[in-house]
Amino acid sequence: MTQETGHPGFAGHSTNLVGIPTGLLASATFNDYPLALHINGVREMNKVLFEMLERSVSAEDASEAFQSYMGALFGLDLEQRVKQSNSNRRFKSSFLRLLQGWGFDSNGPEGAVLKGWVESRFGLFPSFHKTPLARYPSKAWVAYVEEKMSSRFHNNSINLQLDLLYEYCQWALGRHFAPGRKHLALYRGVNGFEEHAIVEHLEKNTAVVRQNNLVSFTSDRSRADEFGDCILEAQVPTVKILFFNALIAGTTLKGEGEYLVIGGDYKVRFSYF
Repeated sequence: MTQETGHPGFAGHSTNLVGIPTGLLASATFNDYPLALHINGVREMNKVLFEMLERSVSAEDASEAFQSYMGALFGLDLEQRVKQSNSNRRFKSSFLRLLQGWGFDSNGPEGAVLKGWVESRFGLFPSFHKTPLARYPSKAWVAYVEEKMSSRFHNNSINLQLDLLYEYCQWALGRHFAPGRKHLALYRGVNGFEEHAIVEHLEKNTAVVRQNNLVSFTSDRSRADEFGDCILEAQVPTVKILFFNALIAGTTLKGEGEYLVIGGDYKVRFSYF
């Protein structure tokens, strides 16, 4: 077992909104033995939503309830939530627009806002946005901060929208999509490790790899090779899942099996097609 050198140590805020030390949350140990995570106050302040969800009889029914609640709370009608990028009208910021932007380019402005939300709620600094974010301050960090704070996406309580998305995702995983499960086997294709620093080699074809604070995985191994020749397989804690395509009807990222996952250090197995 050897420790890689030349990579910056983990950096994160000393506080977060989930009540678990950021260093622990970022560790491979947490991923092996995950604890329940909740963003402080979100469920308590939105009891009506979770009462609606508890009355739902299916995943589809729950999805409709969630979309109706978000539409009422943030003034988003169906056209604004799903088709806003196809219009020149000025719409209120929507979490679905951020997801759509991530699907086009995770290093775009929408990706910066999503990474900024993870930073503010879970305390995890991003490690990559267009380029490695190693030293602070730097031009790369300034560019990231400018994008994540853009008023273009912060005119409609966008962080609260994402808080509710995370809490709804956790509810739906526990009720409909992965009841009783603490992990899902997910895959990520990579061509190199500029964005994924190897922290520690464990044994043959296994290592601890530092993922960005928000990263895409897929549940379909055959799709992972479309994004890189090296396939990383990880046991991802369900408490670190923000979104997946089956969660909300009518939304899509790059593929049906894509998951948005909170990052940190993950034990992964390497393989090649």
